[in-house]
Amino acid sequence: MSKGPWLDDDEQKAWRSYLLMTRTLETHLERHLQRDFGLSKSDFEILVNLSESESGRMRAFELSRSTQWEKSRLSHHLTRMEKRGLIRKEACESRYPEIAITEAGMAAIKECAPAHAARVREFFVDVFGPDRMTVLGEVSDEVVATIGKHCDTDCPLADRS
Repeated sequence: MSKGPWLDDDEQKAWRSYLLMTRTLETHLERHLQRDFGLSKSDFEILVNLSESESGRMRAFELSRSTQWEKSRLSHHLTRMEKRGLIRKEACESRYPEIAITEAGMAAIKECAPAHAARVREFFVDVFGPDRMTVLGEVSDEVVATIGKHCDTDCPLADRS
């Protein structure tokens, strides 16, 4: 399928459009989270993961895997969130603590999630429409699987936690 290392004009245009779209959408959504709710995109991502877990808690390595963050970044961000009362670190049988969402963290995610979902719908879902959303989901899964296969074969030491 590859035509060589360089993208042709149409491929380059599509790639650049994709990059601009993702940057613009992420920046817009993050500005609203910050302005309207005092949460960063990173806060939101952690709170979503914790609020969707059955127990409202996760091990740090699980959060690292789901966010694809390096250990240092996660540790620093969790410390900031703990100081703000959004999460707490709880001792457990393991060497490392579990990360638990607090009542304040749950209140924050419950408050901002409807507005965030509405913006995602307005600026993404409704623009794509159902047929293109299905195709986008399929293509996204294929891209992730292709990268996963690459990591398993061509760069097995890549950290995909």
